[in-house]
Amino acid sequence: MDDVDIVFHEAAMVSVPESIEQPVDCHELNGSATVTVLDCARRQDARVVLASSAAVYGNPDTVPIREAEPADPRTPYGIEKHLGEQYAQFYTERYGLPTVPLRYFNVYGPRGLDGEYAGVIGTFIRQAQAGNPLTIEGDGEQTRDFVHVDDVVRANLLAATTDAIGRPFNVGTGRSISINELAETVRDVVGTDVGIKHVPERTDDIKESEADLSDARTLLGYEPTVSLEKGLESTLSAEGE
Repeated sequence: MDDVDIVFHEAAMVSVPESIEQPVDCHELNGSATVTVLDCARRQDARVVLASSAAVYGNPDTVPIREAEPADPRTPYGIEKHLGEQYAQFYTERYGLPTVPLRYFNVYGPRGLDGEYAGVIGTFIRQAQAGNPLTIEGDGEQTRDFVHVDDVVRANLLAATTDAIGRPFNVGTGRSISINELAETVRDVVGTDVGIKHVPERTDDIKESEADLSDARTLLGYEPTVSLEKGLESTLSAEGE
């Protein structure tokens, strides 16, 4: 980090199931490594913008979720993300290091459709393209706030210059959609009429999730600009580039 001014700390073990199976590895990768990043940045007096997650909330008491909602993470992944936030706050308060944790909601976009951790949008798109039914875990009434990567990048750049340091901000769209509605939207965007199949729900699945963006708007100047339909269309069109 010699002569570095700003660090964007995005690296992590991103799989929640993997964090449950390997909590020690998750702690080393998401917990200890984050402390190392903060401490190296402290020696250079480099601002740190770090990726946190809506997973810190667990099952929230109220939706939309404000940053003041008590943290109640239910998995090692969420626990370590919350730990990173607490360390960031400590480094700001004790050492004066500028830190800004960003609580990403459900991020999607180009180059994020494949692989083990592509998420439900990647899974739905690939199933639709292959002519297979879209598989929904549970009844599909669970809601999520899907935010395009372009908006996430915008939030990171704003966090790189804000005076509001040492505290977390939500990064989402402020609008949620049920997984059933998402499946229908994906079918429309892909242009297919494949069926929908429900499978058993995941253990500890969160029922509702939607970001309250009041603080992000007021203190960061963040405003999401990419609708879900436009985001899905751009994600698909980017494949041919």
